[in-house]
Amino acid sequence: MGNMVGPPGPVITISREVGCNGVKLAHKIAKRLNKRNLDNDWKVLSKEVFFQSAKELDVEPEKVQRVFRQSDRYVFNEILEAFSNRKYKSEKKIVKTVTDVIKTFSKEGFCIIVGRAGHIIAHDIKNALHMRLVAPIEYRIKTIIDNNHLNREEAIDFIEKVEKERLTFRKSMGKVEYEEDMFDMFLNRASFDEEKTIDLIEMAIEKKNILRDYNSRMNYY
Repeated sequence: MGNMVGPPGPVITISREVGCNGVKLAHKIAKRLNKRNLDNDWKVLSKEVFFQSAKELDVEPEKVQRVFRQSDRYVFNEILEAFSNRKYKSEKKIVKTVTDVIKTFSKEGFCIIVGRAGHIIAHDIKNALHMRLVAPIEYRIKTIIDNNHLNREEAIDFIEKVEKERLTFRKSMGKVEYEEDMFDMFLNRASFDEEKTIDLIEMAIEKKNILRDYNSRMNYY
């Protein structure tokens, strides 16, 4: 259970280029932050957003994901017709449900949202840190090759495909101008190793003071 009293948050959102190992890094950030012994444990949310949305919509998670993966907007009707009549959900309904789920997670706080346009949906939460992970293309190709056991050509195709899907997802949230202005920081994954990257993120959390309104757990002896 997240923060149900007090101000919304805290929340960290991580937007990333494909091949920056965002989810893996988020879990390590959560582990570091949980050592602080605050009111609640931090959790990482990525695919979980789709699972919760699917539960509320009473459809399979894969169907929610598929709606957001279409680069051609005209195929939405074909996908939506795949739902049974009893479970028919419009594209607008699915987008709104996913948005509401992310907003709820953000308000409850103590969560790190990886992707899913979290920086757009949670932009009005004061106790938040929004970051963008970037890296040179060769770094990202190598990461994808290592993670997915692909060859170079397959890795390049994978990066292009997933970047296109993520752009489609963000666009489905509505027209967003000056999206880059929503980020508090950009981090080049090739410039720092994992520990130093987490150090920098922890420093940014301190400097932005997003934990100011939350208490440490009481220790009883």
